[in-house]
Amino acid sequence: MTPEKPLGSVIQGSLSQGLEVRLHANVLVEDMRVGKFLVVQGVRSRFFCMLTDVSLGTASQRILANPPEPSNQFLQEVLAGTGTFGTINLSPMLMFTPKDEEQETRPKQATKAKVTSKTISKTASYEANTNSVELSPVKTIPSHFSQVYDAADRDFRAVFGWEDDPHRRNFVIGQPIDMDVPICLDLDRFVERSNGVFGKSGTGKSFLTRLLLSGIIRKRAAVNLIFDMHSEYGWEATREGKQFSTVKGLRQLFPGQVQIYTLDSESTRRRGVRDAQELYISYDQIEVEDLMLVRGELNLSEASLENAIILRNEFGKSWISRLLSMSNEEIQEFCEVKMGSKSSIMALQRKLTRLDDMKYLRATSPKNYVNQVLESLEAGKHVVVEFGSQSNMLSYMLATNIIARRIHASYVHKAERFLQTKNPSDRPLQLVITIEEAHRFLDPATVRQTIFGTIAREMRKYFVTLLVVDQRPSGIDNEVMSQVGTRITALLNDEKDIDAIFTGVSGGQALRSVLAKLDSKQQALILGHAVPMPVVVRTRPYDETFYAEIGDTPWEDLPSEAIFRAAEAAKADLGF
Repeated sequence: MTPEKPLGSVIQGSLSQGLEVRLHANVLVEDMRVGKFLVVQGVRSRFFCMLTDVSLGTASQRILANPPEPSNQFLQEVLAGTGTFGTINLSPMLMFTPKDEEQETRPKQATKAKVTSKTISKTASYEANTNSVELSPVKTIPSHFSQVYDAADRDFRAVFGWEDDPHRRNFVIGQPIDMDVPICLDLDRFVERSNGVFGKSGTGKSFLTRLLLSGIIRKRAAVNLIFDMHSEYGWEATREGKQFSTVKGLRQLFPGQVQIYTLDSESTRRRGVRDAQELYISYDQIEVEDLMLVRGELNLSEASLENAIILRNEFGKSWISRLLSMSNEEIQEFCEVKMGSKSSIMALQRKLTRLDDMKYLRATSPKNYVNQVLESLEAGKHVVVEFGSQSNMLSYMLATNIIARRIHASYVHKAERFLQTKNPSDRPLQLVITIEEAHRFLDPATVRQTIFGTIAREMRKYFVTLLVVDQRPSGIDNEVMSQVGTRITALLNDEKDIDAIFTGVSGGQALRSVLAKLDSKQQALILGHAVPMPVVVRTRPYDETFYAEIGDTPWEDLPSEAIFRAAEAAKADLGF
C-alpha cells in the first residue's frame, strides 16, 4: 500500500495532546528532528503531522539501574529496539481523505474487516493521484499501531501547492527541514490580512522581509509602501558575515516597478542612488495626534499636549509655525485670552524646536510630496521611503505616522466610492505597508493614537494591510497581534515574545518547543492565514540565483543608473 519504509508505530495519543510514536529498531533516533514532517497512514485517512518532541524509553527500570558498558557494543545492539527504544511526539495538522469517502453514506454497523478492505483500495489510489483526496482539518486520530512514514513530495504538493499553479499566486518561501521540497505561501491570502516578521536581532528579519516583498512584486499580488528605516530595501544593503558583501535591493531587482523617495537626499546620494526623489513634510501637515505618538521622544507632558490642542483650535494647521515664532509677550497675551498655561506653552515651544533639526521638515512647502507618493502607488509603483541619517525613532515615527495617515484617508475615500459604484475600475489596488520597530507604534499605550493601530484593526476592508517587522512581539498590543494573519518567526528566546507569537493560535503549546529550537540563521516558523498549517522552513537564499529567478531581468543585464535616468527622460519626452 505504501512503498516507503515505515519509521515507527503509533502507541498512544489524543486529539488535543498529539500522538506518541515508538520508532522501529532500525530507525536512528538522531534522524528525528523537531520541526520535521511525517505522515501517519490510518485506515481511512492519511495524517500529515509535525514532529514536536523526541525522547528515549526503556522497557525495564533494570536497564536504567544497570546500563551496559560503553565498550559492550553487542549488548547495546541486543537491547536496541526491544529493551531500549526511541519515541517521538507528533502533532497532526491535516488529513487526506479520499473524496468519494466523504460523499458516501457509511453503514451504521459496518464491520471493521469490510471497512478496511474497502478503504485500502481508496487509500492506494491516493498514491497514484494526489487530486483524488480531500484536504481537511484534523478532527480524529489514527488507530493503534498505525505506521508512520517520512512525508513525500506529493504530500507537500497537496498541502502547500506549487509555484507555477495557474489558479493561485504561490511564492516559494523556503524548504522543510532536511528535505528538498518547496514550501509556498498563497500571496493572495497573505496580502488580504496584516502580517508579521518576527525574530531576535541578527536572525535575518530583513532578508525574510526582502524575500516576501520580492514575491509580492513579482506576482503582482499588491502594491507596497515600505518605510525603510535603515536603508535596507531600496538599494544595496550589507550582508552579515566576517567578510564584507552586499545584497541587491528591490530597486535593482525591479527597476521599472520600484520608486525610491528619500528624506535625506545627501545620504542617499552617498550610497550611490542617484534617481531617488526627495520628500519633504511641512509643519502644517503635523497634527496633535502625531505629537502624542512621539511624546516620549520629545518629553512632552499631558499639559503641553492639552495646550497644543488649544493652539491648534486657534490657529488651525499653521499652529506649529505660529508657536515657534511667538515671543514671550505674545504667549502671555494668548494665555490671558484663551485660558492657556504659559509655562506649558513655553515648554512646548522649547521642545518643538527639535523639529528644526530634521532635514525633511519645512516650515512651508510649495509642493505636496505625500500626494506624489500617493500618485506613485495609484500608478502601481512600489514605493520605498528611505530615512538615511534621519533614522532615529523621533524622525521615523513622526514621518511614518504623517504619511500613513494621508494614505488611510485616501484609501477610505476610494473604498467607499468602490462600494457605492461596484465598478471594478474604481477598486483600489491592494496596499501593503511595511514598518520596522512595529512595537513602537502598536504598544498598548500608543496603539489608539497611531494610524497603524487603526489599519491593523480595520483597514482590511479598505484594501490596506500591514507587514510589521519587529524583534519584540510582546510589546505589540494583544488585540493587534490577534489580527496578524500570517506570522513568520525566526528564533526568539524571551518567553514573553514566544507567548505573543501564539496569541490566538490553537495548539500553540506544541509549537513552542519547535520555535525555541530553530537555528539562529535562515530558519523560520510560518503559521497563519497564508499557509494551511504551521511549517518550519529553511528560508530561500537571497543570492544571485534568487536574483535571476525573481527579477525583471538577469542581474548582469541590468542597466546602470545613468541609463535608468535616460530611459525615464525619454519616456517623458514621448508622453509615456
